[in-house]
Parts: sequence; structure tokens; C-alpha cells
Amino acid sequence: MPKSILILILIPFSVLTGLALRDHGVWGIIEPHFKSYGAGQVFADLCIALTLMLVQIWRDAKQTGRNFWLWLAVTLATGSFGPLLYLLTRREQPDKIAA
Repeated sequence: MPKSILILILIPFSVLTGLALRDHGVWGIIEPHFKSYGAGQVFADLCIALTLMLVQIWRDAKQTGRNFWLWLAVTLATGSFGPLLYLLTRREQPDKIAA
């Protein structure tokens, strides 16, 4: 994925997160997801999507020699910032030419 697209996603998402943290705090962001089944479904969906992304990060980190455990910790602590930053800091591997 082009880094410019990742930056275009990361910047407004960072602003939105900063505003949410300023106005509601960490618990204020998480707590509404436990008030209804609909909100709980959105939270479960986020957890599933991040888990699937972490599987891909694990595979990629193993191939590229990166530390998966760092990105697991970043993702668990910051949610979608982990995968976004992982992709933003990833070096593209040259395509292997078949002999």
C-alpha cells in the first residue's frame, strides 16, 4: 500500500482519536461499547479485524525479520494505530525473480 495513502488515513484518524481522548478519556471511548448489543457488535468487529491483521503482521514480520511482539503490544495498546504504523514503517521487499 502506498505510504501516502497510509498517511492520509493516519493523520485524520490521529486527530479524531486526540479529540475523543480530550473530550472523553480512554474509558469514555471504550465504555459505550458495553451499553448495547449494537455497540458491542462494533467492538467485537474491531477485535476480529485487528486479530486478522495481527495474523498478517506476524507472518510478514517473520518473513522480514521484524519484531512481531513489539507490534502486538502497540496494537493492543493503541488499536488500529499498530497496524497503520507497521505498514507505514514497513520496507518493501524486492520481488524474487524466479529462476
